[in-house]
This record gives sequence, C-alpha cells and structure tokens, in this order.
Amino acid sequence: MNFDTRKYVIIAFILIVGVIYSIRLLFMQVIDDSWALRAQEIAEKRKEISPPRGAVYDRNGRKIVSNRTYYNLMMKESEIVNLDTVAFAKLIGWDVKRVKARFIEIVKGEGKYHNRHTNKTTSNYQKVRWYPFIKEMTLDEIANIAAHLGEFKGFKEEVTSMRSYTYANGANIFGYLSEVYKEEIDADHFYKSGNNMGRAGIERFYEKDLRGQKGIKYIVTSALNNDVGSYMNGKYDTVAKQGPNLNLGIDIQLQEYGEKLMKGKRGCIVAIEPATGEILALVSAPSFDPNLLVGKRKITKNYPKLARDPDKPLYPRPLAANYSPGSIFKLLQSLIALQEGVITPEFGFGCNKGMVGCHDHPSAGNLYDGIKFSCNPYFYAVTKKVLQQGKSKNNFIDAEQGLTLWAKYMKSFGLGYKFDTDITGLTSGLIPNSAYYDKWYGHHRWAFSTIRSISIGQGEVLLTPLQMANVGALIANRGWFYTPHFVKSIGKKGPLPQFKKKNITMVSAKHFDAIIEGMRRVVYVDGGTGRQARSADYIVCGKTGTVENKPKKDHAVFLAFAPMVKPKISIVVFIENAGFGGTWSAPIASLMIEKYLKGHITDTVKEKRMLDFNVYGTKQP
Repeated sequence: MNFDTRKYVIIAFILIVGVIYSIRLLFMQVIDDSWALRAQEIAEKRKEISPPRGAVYDRNGRKIVSNRTYYNLMMKESEIVNLDTVAFAKLIGWDVKRVKARFIEIVKGEGKYHNRHTNKTTSNYQKVRWYPFIKEMTLDEIANIAAHLGEFKGFKEEVTSMRSYTYANGANIFGYLSEVYKEEIDADHFYKSGNNMGRAGIERFYEKDLRGQKGIKYIVTSALNNDVGSYMNGKYDTVAKQGPNLNLGIDIQLQEYGEKLMKGKRGCIVAIEPATGEILALVSAPSFDPNLLVGKRKITKNYPKLARDPDKPLYPRPLAANYSPGSIFKLLQSLIALQEGVITPEFGFGCNKGMVGCHDHPSAGNLYDGIKFSCNPYFYAVTKKVLQQGKSKNNFIDAEQGLTLWAKYMKSFGLGYKFDTDITGLTSGLIPNSAYYDKWYGHHRWAFSTIRSISIGQGEVLLTPLQMANVGALIANRGWFYTPHFVKSIGKKGPLPQFKKKNITMVSAKHFDAIIEGMRRVVYVDGGTGRQARSADYIVCGKTGTVENKPKKDHAVFLAFAPMVKPKISIVVFIENAGFGGTWSAPIASLMIEKYLKGHITDTVKEKRMLDFNVYGTKQP
C-alpha cells in the first residue's frame, strides 16, 4: 500500500469516528434528556417536601388519630468546625462516648455501595448531606438546646411529625408506624431514610392513602453546595398534599367503654352495624395505649415489654384468635336444617343426656325451646338430619355428601375463609369438610357419629370473634351481610368497592323468623339462658354459649343483636376461662348495647359487677 492510500484510510477513519461521536452527542443533548437532567442536577438541588399524614375520625366526627409536631436535631459533617464535644454532649444531655458512637452509627447506617465494574466498595454516607443526629424530640426538649445551637456549626433543628392518639384505646385497630428498611426504600421511592410507614392495623392497610403526595422544591446551589435561591422562581415546584382523612365506622366512646369493661379479663368484644357492615367496636383484651408505640424511642422502650407480656396484648384476638364457638353455632345448624326441609319450627326432641351431656331443663318441644334451652341432644338430632339425609344407602357416602353441602352453607355465612376486609392480621377459622376428615380417618371411614361434636360448635369447628359477630349481623338482616370493615370513607370517596357488595346466604329470608323468635325467648322467657341481657326499652335477641376448654375453665360467649326490629348493633362478647356465657358475657353485651343505643347506663349495679369481675383473680390496675 502506497502513502496516498494510507492517507485516505486514515482520513476516512477519522471522519467515521467523528460522525459517530457527533451522532452520539446529538442523541445525548437532543433526544435523550436524562443527560440534560443530570447536568442540571449539578447546579440544582431537588428537595422533597413530605406531607402531613391523613388524620382519622370516628363515626361521630371525633378526631381520634392526628399528627403532633416533633423535632429532629440534624447534622452536616462538612459544616462542623472544631466541635467542642464535651460542651455539645452537655447541651444535649449525653456523655461524650455516646456522642462519638452516634457519629459512627450514622455512617454505618447509610451502608456501603459495591461497584461491580471496579470491584470497589465505598460508603453511601456523604459529608455534605444532613442527617438526623437525635430524632423525635419534643418541643420542650428542642427548646432547651435551640438557643445554643448557633454555637455549634453544622447542627440545626428540623420540624417533623408523629402520630398522636386522642384516646388511649383501639391500639389493635390503628396499628403503629415505624421507620422503613432499606429494602422498602428500594422497592418504593416514595420513602427515604428516616421515613415512617404503617406496620399494623389500618395504618398499614391504608398506608398509600394516608401518606399523601410529596411535593418537590428545586433550589439552585453554588459550587460549594450552598443554597442560592429557588430555581426559576418556583415554576417547577409542586405542593405536598396531605393524605385524605379516614372516617371510620368505629364509635370511639363505645370502644373506650368496651375496653373498660374487659379490664382484668382475656377475650374480646366485636360490635357491627348490620345495615352497613361497619365495625362499631373491636376490643381485644388485654389492650394497651397506642401512644406507647409512637416513634422509635417509645417503640424501642415499650414494644419488647408488650411482646413479652404473657397475656399477649399485641395479639389481635378479635381478628386472629380461632375459638370453638360453642352453642351460638346452633343457630346456624337450625337455619340449614330449615332450608333443607329436614325440620320445621315445630320439630321437637327429648333431652336425652345419654347422647351427650346437657344442663337440667325440660325437653324441647319445638325449635324455639331448643334455642331457648340450648339443648345439646336437640341439636345433635337436628345436625344429624342435615348430614345424614339418606340420599345414599351407604352411610359413609351419605355423610360425605351431607358434610359437603353443610360446608357450602357455612361458607355462605362468611365462615371458613378470611374476610376481604381493611385490616391485617386476620385468620380464616376452620370449617371442616370431607377432605379434612378423610385425612384423619380415611376415605369413607367416618360418619355423623364420628364428627357429631360439630353439632354444638365444638370439635374441629373454629371461628374468629369477628366472624361470630357477623353471624349475628346476617341473622339480624335475615340472610345477608356486608363484609365487616372499619373505614366508611376515604376522604369523600366512600368505602372501598368490596364493602358495597351484599353477600347473600344460601338460606331464604323466611326461615330467619323462627331463629330470631328463639333468640328473643333466650333473653325474655323464663328458662332462657340469656336473661341477664334483658332491656325494658328495646328487645334484645341473643344466644349464650359455654365453650368447653378442658382442663382449664370454660370460655363464656354471648351473641346478640338489638333492637329486634330494624337492628342497629350486632355484638359478640367472648371471655376466656370465665365459665357460663349467660353469667358474664351476656350482661357485658347488654351494657355495650345500652351504651350504644342510649348513650348512658341505667343499671349501674350490673355495670359495677362486670367492672369488678376479674378472671385473673387479682385486681388489675
């Protein structure tokens, strides 16, 4: 190759490279605006403005969850000059060792970044950034040091907010907030280090609503990273929007009263408005003041104590506890039997204690008496008629077919699955089906005689107290219910779509009249087991239950709704190890009903007896 040829090759190579670089430069500057934005970031600082969290109100407009102003003491290492550690430690009430340890903790807390291209690891900590040195200081705490901060370069105060609970009640409903983890920041860029998010209850379920929308403020900075003004006079700034308020169906004063009644007891109270499915009260006993878990400092101090408490105050019993429902389950057995046509309201059966133990009462001559006396042999007979209808000559096949049908009815009553509701921590309870018993006894190796304890709500049947209260609501409504829920509106939007859907059971409305009349007789007719729930001002329909709990003392349960016509409240009271449901759960339910319907208590003697009753055996604070 001669010299001229080589010259043209070199020129061509230079031209090709130049064209490639020109095209790439054009792409970076004109088409791909990410490079322009990156260049802009060198001269501008994008500051995120966090909005206040949405507040929470009860059904009567009482503010029950709000935001309270707190302060963070911030530090920026690049601005700290000749720090007098001894004087600074004295100002904030720490010792020098703790101050030095806090600086190290901040650096370590930012973690490290590994560059896979260079295989080098560097700290994410930046000396030019502000970091919280002390978090969650009260007004009094920051006031004690604010006047002296000017003596310590590189420190300033920053306003923040945390939750405040007006009432010391409803902890298992509201949940709590805590700081986000690195994985959560990576997954959702709304959050940055030091932000909080909902960890339980409605704070967790409605997190994305309550947190609001962040605002953005662009600030022009100098080469030394000092703020010199607003970019374009704020043309591109956006305003932070507070999260919408949540309006609950909860009556906070009813909740407060329920927690008062359950002092010294383990168990729960759940009250629902039948017409809407709105939860009026959800008491988990023992409970605790939700203000104990406000902020990292209080969580660090109080959460371990609550977690170690043997009575499990953090455990949401109404949502998560699976209890045998006992005799309140007999109401559902009756409904299925009526719908299947295997009994009529006039069906009678002798109280044969040779079949199963029962308390002393006359034989039930009809369904009303069966419910009033809560006769165990009567409901063994009723449930056997449902499960063994003689549709197959083979007794085992007949039982399998009967139980499969029975389980479908139970599902239509909202049992055996988790409600699609607006709180976390729910469990499904247990409604056994044929597959369940096949695992235990083998296929076609069991019949009604094997599983007969389910007739009276014992054995394998398990319900959550929320499901129990909803049973009362669907009976009050004569065959339908809305999914129980807490929030009746998010701002002005109303409840979530799933709470507007009416769930229809498999039992016709006409069959509920007999059940409701039986429940009325439980409370108002001599021989009824729920006489302590009576009211002269309205009719209470109820059903007692005493749940076998060997070797310990039985659990007490009472299910009720009131008034009989146009019911406004359905309630269940479940007290662990209390004994007979009519003695303890029924009067507490009646007090809750009166508090809700009338706003005050007339039978103060009954109220005092319930307040003084202590399952623990010692007076509780």
